[in-house]
Amino acid sequence: MASTAPKELNELGQSLWLDNITRDLLDSGTLKSYIETKSVTGLTSNPTIFDNAISKSSWYDAEIHKQLDAGHKGEDLFFNMAIQDLSRAADLFLPIYERTGTVDGFVSLEVSPLFAYDTAATVKQAQALHAQANKPNLFIKIPGTPEGLPAIEDAIYAGVPINVTLLFSADHYLACAEAYLRGLERRVAEGKSPDVRSVASLFISRWDGAVGDKVPAEIKNTLGLAVGQQTYKAYRDLLASDRWQRLENLGAHPQRLLFASTGTKDKNASDTLYISGLAAPNTVNTMPEGTLLAFADHGKLAGALTADGGNFAEVLKAHLDAGVDLTALSEELQAAGAKGFVKSWHELMAAIDEKSKVLS
Repeated sequence: MASTAPKELNELGQSLWLDNITRDLLDSGTLKSYIETKSVTGLTSNPTIFDNAISKSSWYDAEIHKQLDAGHKGEDLFFNMAIQDLSRAADLFLPIYERTGTVDGFVSLEVSPLFAYDTAATVKQAQALHAQANKPNLFIKIPGTPEGLPAIEDAIYAGVPINVTLLFSADHYLACAEAYLRGLERRVAEGKSPDVRSVASLFISRWDGAVGDKVPAEIKNTLGLAVGQQTYKAYRDLLASDRWQRLENLGAHPQRLLFASTGTKDKNASDTLYISGLAAPNTVNTMPEGTLLAFADHGKLAGALTADGGNFAEVLKAHLDAGVDLTALSEELQAAGAKGFVKSWHELMAAIDEKSKVLS
């Protein structure tokens, strides 16, 4: 008998999103089924997902052929195809977007990571992609690196809904939240609406992957949850601040905290570890398809996180005592993640180039 945990999670106030998008997922009706039977209310994507789908299947061959015939190639060709898929997904989620007062039901598309050090180019592409898709429930993803923060502020100021990605700590979250607040405050100062949506994506599982062989057995697979809990407290504290309350009174909506990278890497740990342990109201958990299916099959909830985040402080201290420099590691993880995005992007472009040669 299937678990009722996805429905319980949704009722608790957390949005359950799928971290996957392929043409087959759409054509087969699988995504529609997940919405109807597994309480999925949104979706995220990234270059690696598209690279795997394009290079390891024939799902996109016919469309690549059409794009080539129309004179498109490379990055332009990719974004045209990605927007086709994400527009179809956005339409499936549109009833949820409308039913929840435009809070939930979003899909996400990433800007080119090659613009990481160019604020103006990132914002220009974010605006262009959002306009091309012409879907109100589409987030544009921008990394929350130090170089990405000015682009996040400017994109929010320009009215583009943003999914801030590649956050690894409470400090990273607060820096991105600051960029979000500044963007909204600039809009308010000019008499514009501060109702520009955003999520802040905190990566969880990579923490435990990084320290798994460096810490005592009794604290293995506890660091990711602790960082998530610490960041949730920072999120709740910010939402209780006078600065945020002023913006909310003027019509702003919270930049929701999103737990990402929630597939369990350690085969000896629970395959729903980062879902059950981070059940928190007014947040999002975006999970790989395998994790979604596991949670729908045998997931259990142990209650919701409290506003103070729970017992994360003692877990973080145990890791410090084991010699883990948490601040340095957060910076290493973010830098490695940014490099990984660039690598995935180059691999995606290479896959499209290879398919283009075969199909042209």
